[in-house]
Amino acid sequence: MNVAVICTSRLELISCSPDFMRAALQGTPILVDYQLPSDFPGDLTGLMYRRLKQLENNPLEQPYLVRSVVFAGQMIGCVGFHGAPSFAGRLEVGYGVFPAFRRQGFALEAVDGLLDWARLESGVKTFVASVSPGNVASLALVAKFGFAQVGRQWDEEDGEELVFELPVSG
Repeated sequence: MNVAVICTSRLELISCSPDFMRAALQGTPILVDYQLPSDFPGDLTGLMYRRLKQLENNPLEQPYLVRSVVFAGQMIGCVGFHGAPSFAGRLEVGYGVFPAFRRQGFALEAVDGLLDWARLESGVKTFVASVSPGNVASLALVAKFGFAQVGRQWDEEDGEELVFELPVSG
């Protein structure tokens, strides 16, 4: 599936195809137009397995799933949704920037670009974000967008999470 790149002022958000994820997980060379971290997929291994399984079940979800965040020809993180919008129009965002690139506004810019893109998709009514109570940077990021805390949940991988929602306007 050919998925359009989302461009922001400094970033390109490039969809990770099933072939890209398979190659990364198998440790085989990956041909992309940007530089990957030397330890790729590293900490993203679990995410790649989960998203690849989703795509095997429903290839039409690819535009919503994991995207490489690319700055100056280098992958600096990932951003994406946990899946396509739910029946109720909920869309949960996830993001991460590699340590060397944090505190430069890249996560904010990547999430903003992704949310702007998703606002144009039919059926999206609410954005959701789940954040660890100790993740100060992510708590600040969701606050900047106006997400409001609506509850708490327990995630098997991440432990306790605060759940935030942001209604889609317009």
